[in-house]
Amino acid sequence: MSGEPASAPGRLRLAIFDCDGTLVDSQHAIVSAMASAWRSCGLPEPEPHAVRRIVGLSVLDAVARLLPEGPPDLHLTLAERYKTAFRDSRLRGELEEPLFPGIAAAIEDLDAEGVLLGIATGKSRRGLLSTLERHGLRSRFVTLQTADDCAGKPDPDMVLRAMSETGAGAGDTVVIGDTTYDMGMARSAAVGAVGVAWGYHEPEELAAAGAQAICRTCGEVPGAVRRLLQPMGTRT
Repeated sequence: MSGEPASAPGRLRLAIFDCDGTLVDSQHAIVSAMASAWRSCGLPEPEPHAVRRIVGLSVLDAVARLLPEGPPDLHLTLAERYKTAFRDSRLRGELEEPLFPGIAAAIEDLDAEGVLLGIATGKSRRGLLSTLERHGLRSRFVTLQTADDCAGKPDPDMVLRAMSETGAGAGDTVVIGDTTYDMGMARSAAVGAVGVAWGYHEPEELAAAGAQAICRTCGEVPGAVRRLLQPMGTRT
């Protein structure tokens, strides 16, 4: 088991994880569904690299960034066709969203220490629940914030709602994510920010966007979270 608890008894501490690129490697599924949506509208498929750059945003925001010259009604159509393609892939049993090695153990570690766990993601609630249930992680998380109910990243809405649901304060909350959108969300909500190096944005970008720690492996996450959740005056 990892180290001593990060705070005094009774203090609520909250770690909010991103999903795609932080918990699961969903890039191939996302790139494939975007390509399908574009083809269905008679458009050239977007470059995979460009798609990976927008992972983490809500679907509509992601589509608008990928096709900035497109009119709003086309963005809406593409977003709906992306969702359909992703859902159909799941129903056919073709969806691949493997956990990153070691992330389940990191989650278990934090949970065992009494840290409340949450998720803030651009996924739909249905998609998120399917992913968590497939990997046996649903019971670990006490608050789930998705693009269905909240403003998309980097708006702080997801973090603020998670804190409201759990009772944790800003000084007792940390966001863990792989994109600059996650870091921007954390910064806007005035909470801690941990970047992870195995996702879809580079560590240097995460640091520039406000990450207070960068984890190179999943095993480093509990320690980074623990350090940021230490009471003020005891951090090293």
